[in-house]
Amino acid sequence: MAVLLNPLDPEFQQYPYDKYTELRRDAPIYRHPAGFIGVSRYRDVVQVLTTPELFSSKAMGGMDMPAGTTDLNPSHGSLIGKDPPVHTKMRNVVNRGFTPRRIGKLEPRIHEVIDELFAEFAGTGQCELMSALASPMPVTMIAELLGLDTAMRDDFKRWAHSLMIGSTQMGDADQRLKSMENVREFSRFMRTVTEERRKSPGNDLISLLIHAEGEEGILTPEEVVGFASLLLFAGSETTTNLIGNAVLALLDHPEVLERVRRDPSLIPNVVEETLRYDSPIQLLMRLVVEDTELGGVELKTNSMVLTLLGSANRDEAQFEDPDRFDIDRNTQGHLGLGFGNHFCLGSALARLQGKLALEAILERMPNFELATSEPIARHGSLLVRGPAALPLRFDA
Repeated sequence: MAVLLNPLDPEFQQYPYDKYTELRRDAPIYRHPAGFIGVSRYRDVVQVLTTPELFSSKAMGGMDMPAGTTDLNPSHGSLIGKDPPVHTKMRNVVNRGFTPRRIGKLEPRIHEVIDELFAEFAGTGQCELMSALASPMPVTMIAELLGLDTAMRDDFKRWAHSLMIGSTQMGDADQRLKSMENVREFSRFMRTVTEERRKSPGNDLISLLIHAEGEEGILTPEEVVGFASLLLFAGSETTTNLIGNAVLALLDHPEVLERVRRDPSLIPNVVEETLRYDSPIQLLMRLVVEDTELGGVELKTNSMVLTLLGSANRDEAQFEDPDRFDIDRNTQGHLGLGFGNHFCLGSALARLQGKLALEAILERMPNFELATSEPIARHGSLLVRGPAALPLRFDA
C-alpha cells in the first residue's frame, strides 16, 4: 500500500495523527520520493535520537539562507545542530543557566507577567489566547533570561515567528524572504548585544555564556548568538503551543476539563499528557553519517531522516489507547520534549510556565469556551504544532 508523507501538506498539518497511524502500520520506515526517510515508530525514533554516531544533528544546524548571508544566520552556531563531543561541551556551559535553582527563582516573576497580561483583557470576557497570553508570556521570560529589554516584546515575537518560518520552510516565497530579513535583523541585534555584554557583563544568561567563553574557550560569539536564537525560537514556541494545545484538548474533552476545574492539582498531568497527545514539536531531523540499517531498512550515507515525535507519542506499542486524551496515564518516556542528548534544555521552564498559565486560565476565565464555530487552524509548520489563533469567551 502506497503511503505518502508530506509534512508541508496543509491537511496533514491540520491533523497528522491519522496519517501517522497509517505510516506506523504500513511503512514505519518510509522512503519519500524526494529522498528523505520518515521514521514513525517509537522504538525506531528513540534509536535514531540516541545514536548520534550514526544519525547526526547537523541536519538541524541552520536555516536555508540567501547566498552571501551565512554570516548573518543566527542558527549556524546553534547547539541544536551539534554532535558530541562538541555538543557535550557546549551543553555543559549553557546548562548553568537552567539549574533547578535558577528556574525555581523565576516562578514569582512568571506570576507577575501573567498578572500583567491578564489585566489587559480579564474584564472584557473575551480574548485571543495565543496573542494575549500564550505567546507574550514565554517570550517575555526568554527575553528577561537573556537580559534583553522586554519593551521590545513585539520585536521578539516577530523574530521568533520568523525563525519558525525560516527553519520550517513555511509560507510562500515572499513570506520567506520577509522572514529572512527579520532573521538577519535579529542576528545583527544579538551580535550588538553580545558585544555590549562582553564589555559590560550583567547578571543575565548572555553574560554568563560570554564569561564561559573566555573562561573555557568553548563558545564563540557565533555560538552565543546561535544559542540565543535557539532559546528565543524553541524556548518560546514550545511553551506557547503547549498552552494552546492543552486548552484545545481540554475543550475537546469537557469531562476532563470539569475534573481539572474541580481539582487544579491535576494540571501537571494535563501538561504531560498534552506533550504526549499533541506535541508542540512534531519532528526532529537527523543526517545519516554512514550506511546503516534501521527497522530492517537500509539507509544510505547523507540520507535525511525525519523522526516523527508526534507519531512516536501515539505509538500503540508504547502507549495504551494512544489516541485517547488520558490525564491519568503514565506518560513516562514520551518524546514531547525530545530525547537523548538533545532533550529540551528548557524543559523545566516550559513545564513550569505551562502549569502556571493553565492555573491562571482555569481560575480567571470561568466557563471559557471557543468564541468561534470555525475549525481552529494550526500553524503551517513542518516542526511546530499549535493553534494559529484561539479565540475564547468567558464569564467576566
